[in-house]
Amino acid sequence: MASHRKLRAAAVVCAAVAVAGPASAAAWAAPPAAVRAAVQETAPLLPVPAPSPSPDPFADLTPDEIVDRAVTATQSATSLRMAGRVVSEGQRLDIDFAVNERDECTGLMKIDGGTAELRRVDDFTYMKGDEAFWRVSMASQGMSKPQIDATIELVKGRWLKIAPGQAGSSDLSGVCDLKGLLDSLDEDKAEPGTLVRGPDGEVDGTPVATLVKKETGTETTEPETTAPGTTEPETAKPETTTVSVSQEGKPYILKMVKTGGEEPGSMTLSDFDKPVDVVVPPASETVDLSKLGGTSA
Repeated sequence: MASHRKLRAAAVVCAAVAVAGPASAAAWAAPPAAVRAAVQETAPLLPVPAPSPSPDPFADLTPDEIVDRAVTATQSATSLRMAGRVVSEGQRLDIDFAVNERDECTGLMKIDGGTAELRRVDDFTYMKGDEAFWRVSMASQGMSKPQIDATIELVKGRWLKIAPGQAGSSDLSGVCDLKGLLDSLDEDKAEPGTLVRGPDGEVDGTPVATLVKKETGTETTEPETTAPGTTEPETAKPETTTVSVSQEGKPYILKMVKTGGEEPGSMTLSDFDKPVDVVVPPASETVDLSKLGGTSA
């Protein structure tokens, strides 16, 4: 069914944005050996009185080494909550999900004024959208108003139950794949030295080290007149990515922000290692995807 292709696309965006989109911390990760070397170099060679603890746990580390510690710590989490917004292809997407290492999750997504709740447990995905969400999803796929009205009558106030193998199941499950989300932090590593440390700040009351990377992208612009066979010129489209790393306890990544570029947005990570309680909707409030013409993914 056409609306499920839209949901699939939204879910893929969720999975990509959660870590890699708003601020790809992985792009600045340094080899773990660099962190170990830094620690060894700062260890005292002689038994001298220990200095007073530094208020900055990263005082002797480079920005690349700080991010390496942050990526390692964040990847060790057994659960977390991710909440934020990204703009992709002119469409605003808000998400707020709690995810654990068993690929269970519960949370919300909002698209163009419509809201849907998503739950995943025991390999089944449940989605419940309001009328605005379903109308936006189905209309964007070219469904006629009578088709949309008929489908909404079937799902109104009910949970859409998607079994493994059904359309959209694999992509929607990606939103709840904690390991996959965190593993992406190690992808697309950039050259060391391109990251700088900005002023320290706070995220929800927790002091953080702020790491910033600025880069110039390119986009193709169409001139007023283009001769046949002429390559359209490219203009720079700068973007800035910022990662905030906790200075208290484990150096978790607490916030990621991207301004400029193709997909600006921000994402906040919290509730590390806290239980994620996913409630299975009652059967009386669900409708199986197969009743809406769903097919195998």
